[in-house]
Amino acid sequence: MSLAGRARVAVNRLALKFLQFPRPFILTGAGSSLALCREIANTGARRVMVITDRPLFDLGLVAPACKALADAGVAVEVFHDVVPDPAYEVVLGGVERLKRFRADAVLAVGGGSSIDCAKAILHCHANDAHPARLTGVWLYALPRRRGLPLYAVPTTAGTGSEVTIVSVVSDVQSRTKRPIIDPKLVPAMVALDPELMAGLPPHITAATGMDALTHAVEAYVSSLADEQTDVLARAATATILSQLPVAYANGRDLAARERMAIASSMAGLAFTRAGVGYVHAIAHQLGALYHLPHGLANAIVMPHVLDVSKGHCAVRLADLARTAGLAREGATDAALADAFIARIRAMNEAMGIPSRVKELRREDFGTIVRNAFAEAHGTYGVPRYLGKAEARALLEGMLP
Repeated sequence: MSLAGRARVAVNRLALKFLQFPRPFILTGAGSSLALCREIANTGARRVMVITDRPLFDLGLVAPACKALADAGVAVEVFHDVVPDPAYEVVLGGVERLKRFRADAVLAVGGGSSIDCAKAILHCHANDAHPARLTGVWLYALPRRRGLPLYAVPTTAGTGSEVTIVSVVSDVQSRTKRPIIDPKLVPAMVALDPELMAGLPPHITAATGMDALTHAVEAYVSSLADEQTDVLARAATATILSQLPVAYANGRDLAARERMAIASSMAGLAFTRAGVGYVHAIAHQLGALYHLPHGLANAIVMPHVLDVSKGHCAVRLADLARTAGLAREGATDAALADAFIARIRAMNEAMGIPSRVKELRREDFGTIVRNAFAEAHGTYGVPRYLGKAEARALLEGMLP
């Protein structure tokens, strides 16, 4: 990485010592989504736009929240145009609907795409700007205005978007994903309602759960990690490794669902401060090029990246192995790091997650590496920075 990029990471590290990011008030437990709706009404909001995707809307999962708001005297408008990896055009469509409805608050219901899209819509609306103008880190941009109050109900335990300062949107023309990073994106209140996750199919439970694990692991091995993020990342890792297999095997286990939702939020809080790394940088390119779901891409990429990075973060990976109960008497840090990576691979295999990307093509390596480096270098505190040849070799290991 260039000296300029290293300097920028150093600036980020220094800034994080003084910055305190907002955290939403979090309601948990069965029925908490309806309790959140009552609290939204108590804030004085009278016109709420609900942002979600069409499948959730058609399944009726959004209807109880809409009814709870209406029963509390709140007018509701539903914007259900969100799609996976929402593009600029979807965001701009949401901005227009927000203006026409004259909303005074927004409730996002759904997975990471719905919550990210809601964040982007509010940010663009407040700043009268195209999403392309708002991408990047707020530290290096002109001051931005805060949007309308945002509330969130995640229906998957994975992205952690309900607590983070990040919104990821897609630039269709350049076939890239672009993050908007700003503390003003954090919702005011959140409900982690396991009842809304009970019907999640096993393969989505697996992919989103591994997404949350990626957040925790990358935050823990980041050079930007601190004591606060370490506590959150360790707790999230231990919970996910114990509860994800339970939720995958029995989606109706509300206790496992709730613990996964809490772990996902903890991991989100951890990476909001400590950042992520090459797993995300590469997974974002796989999603943009091949429309691979983000959680699935992270799950596939994570063990490959940890293998090439473990020489520079073996102590940290060994810590996570001990937290997960993988410690063996007399085992070295290097051996424990290997055991931790092996556990991730074993979980992937048990849940039907492949070790390779069937859509991956060698002719795309140049684009993937270039865009991944543009995302990670100067932003993420990865344990070690890869050269282009190393990155291409990593991708070779994921070819079908």
